[in-house]
Amino acid sequence: MNILICGVGGRMGREVALLALDGCRGAVPVAGFDVIPVDTREFPSYTDWNAVRETPDCIVDFSNHVGTAAMLDFAEARGIPVVIATTGHTEAGLARISRAAERIPVFHSANMSVGIALLAELAQQTVKAFPDAEIEIVEKHHDRKLDAPSGTALMLAEAIRKIRTRAKLVLGRSGQGKRDPEEIGIHAIRMGNIVGDHEIIIGTDSQTITLRHEAHSRTLFAEGALAAAAYLVRQPAGLYRMQDLLQTAR
Repeated sequence: MNILICGVGGRMGREVALLALDGCRGAVPVAGFDVIPVDTREFPSYTDWNAVRETPDCIVDFSNHVGTAAMLDFAEARGIPVVIATTGHTEAGLARISRAAERIPVFHSANMSVGIALLAELAQQTVKAFPDAEIEIVEKHHDRKLDAPSGTALMLAEAIRKIRTRAKLVLGRSGQGKRDPEEIGIHAIRMGNIVGDHEIIIGTDSQTITLRHEAHSRTLFAEGALAAAAYLVRQPAGLYRMQDLLQTAR
């Protein structure tokens, strides 16, 4: 499986490149792309989509959401599946991803960790069992992360809202007044070099259940992205999520 790594100069792009050069999931990096020149040595890297000569089997995108549309234009023109791991997309950006999925296979997840996908499923099961519980989400990341709350925290909240359909999101909490029982509070912490920590607290008057996932290194996200690519290249056009990948493991 030949891949092009979009955002190859970033931390996650480099992680994907290292794993692919080791043959993880049968991936072979044949090209890279970034907005600034990157010396990748083992394969060519480009700063202009019009200059890319290779046609990979899949694009793995760990760049920035502002470049998603241009990357999708390239992928659609050549019929290339795309794994999108960027966060911070606007409504217009999400709509662009959905339109692309009508023509090519697109795998989109705010978090490429299989463990996070399992965490979302466990949260749904717990909320079903405790329909009157109050729910809070606490996420922690390094101090260089640009978006808050994290895309993963929002993804977990949306998974819970599929069960608690009347729930509304509250980002942080301030002021006065009693907590609305239908709230899902989301709290963002930014400090140090925390890779990623997501905790879901589900509590009633008599008990509290805490579900937590901690990322020890960024390698797990690269592994998940390559697993998604290996899955995606066998699929028809459509929009795919981590839950779809999990189904293949059952």
